[in-house]
Amino acid sequence: MNPALLTLDPLELASPAGLAVLVPLAAAGLLALIRPWRIAARANIAAAGASFALACLLPWQVGHVGGLLLVDHLSAYLALLTAFVGLTSAVYSHAFIPVEIAARRLDRRRLRLYHAMFQVFLGCMLLALLSNNLGVTWVAMEGATIAAVLVVGLPRTAEAIEASWKFFLICGVGIALALFGTVVLYLAALPALGPGLPAMSWSALGPAAARCNGTVLNLAFVFLLIGYGTKAGLAPLHAWMPDSHAEGPTPVSAVMAGSILNVALSVILRLRGVMAANPTAIAPGPPIMALGLASVLMAAFSLWPRRDAKRFFAFSTIEQSGLTAFAFGLGGQAGVFAGLLHMTFHTLTKAAIFQCVGRAAQLKAGQRFDQIGGLISSHRLLGLTLAAGIAALVALPPFGLFSSAFLILTETARRDPLLVAPLGVGLLVGAWALVWRLQTLCLGPATPDRGHAPAHLSLAPAWLHLGIVLVLGLAMPAGLAAWLLAAAASR
Repeated sequence: MNPALLTLDPLELASPAGLAVLVPLAAAGLLALIRPWRIAARANIAAAGASFALACLLPWQVGHVGGLLLVDHLSAYLALLTAFVGLTSAVYSHAFIPVEIAARRLDRRRLRLYHAMFQVFLGCMLLALLSNNLGVTWVAMEGATIAAVLVVGLPRTAEAIEASWKFFLICGVGIALALFGTVVLYLAALPALGPGLPAMSWSALGPAAARCNGTVLNLAFVFLLIGYGTKAGLAPLHAWMPDSHAEGPTPVSAVMAGSILNVALSVILRLRGVMAANPTAIAPGPPIMALGLASVLMAAFSLWPRRDAKRFFAFSTIEQSGLTAFAFGLGGQAGVFAGLLHMTFHTLTKAAIFQCVGRAAQLKAGQRFDQIGGLISSHRLLGLTLAAGIAALVALPPFGLFSSAFLILTETARRDPLLVAPLGVGLLVGAWALVWRLQTLCLGPATPDRGHAPAHLSLAPAWLHLGIVLVLGLAMPAGLAAWLLAAAASR
């Protein structure tokens, strides 16, 4: 497509991609007016379901390139994944809210803000993924951050307020660096694309990357990698994530465990493609791999002293995000394919785990391991579901994370054999910590029962997530593999 033809066309918003973004944002305004929380919870599910239905149409829109929206294999796939997790988390919220009200961790008067911000967060994530404009991507990420900050602080405890401020300040610094990097990237593209919208468009930057100013491009890469690396939870800028997951409402933890990290990693992946196409720019792979490997090692050893369940799994999220970034840093079709596969399986698995941990914490009135242990003895179905999720996260076969982790390790051995040892140490230490906590949470002696077991159907979203991870680990459809390979081909 001729970059000169890129214009901001309002009619783009009438496409399935545009509607997938507009529906949750419009629903947020409606939900802010609904007082009865039961009606609002059902409306939240309906809005998330509509967004997912529209996202399901995106595979037939691949190839749409406009001044505002870009629907390619990568954006369509990640938008569909994000919308799916948003829907299942909204369904989980319907059962989560009444227990939180009874425990007085949520005030009924704040539930309108919760539902509205849930949809704002979802809409901004979809906009960031589908945007063809670097500036719009940045604005969407900032909007999602503000929405998440407001939700994390909803319990109004001292810990929740501290976590929300930490989230806001650290991610605020990161997004400020990303804004500066966006401006510098625009300056780097001026010699190739001239002033105007094309120099801010992903679709135009890729083909013109070889003609961009390499020196300025290097500067932009540094700031964008640090800025969006903060959003991806990569060490050493990860400190916002454990507190946000531990203190915020569990449904938001289930969404944040995948969506906001995936968006940031997708930006880094696109940036990697631009850098790799410029012969005078630095190689983007080693810095991305360094951040990814540091995140894996830091998070793996940080798992051991954790006593809070949600904080523990937040550090696990940092580890898996680091592994995905490491795969993207490796580059090549095989490395990026393995990274996208790992991102998919981790997003589905971690959302299911947070849903189970949230129910366990509600039942046992606590989040520490000594308060919610022995779930199989006290709440068999919930305990078995959580055990299956942890087994999947450990990357035990036949779950899909085994396949993706194996692909990353074999590709590392083929291209950088010296990195296999530190990467393997990080994965083994992290897996050992997960197995240790599996025994406490699921297999250990039961703590005093303080609640009734959840209804079987309320665990359906977690079963659906883990079922997909299991089925894809056993046999991946050729169409899905081809789609991921197409998304990885140009990176």
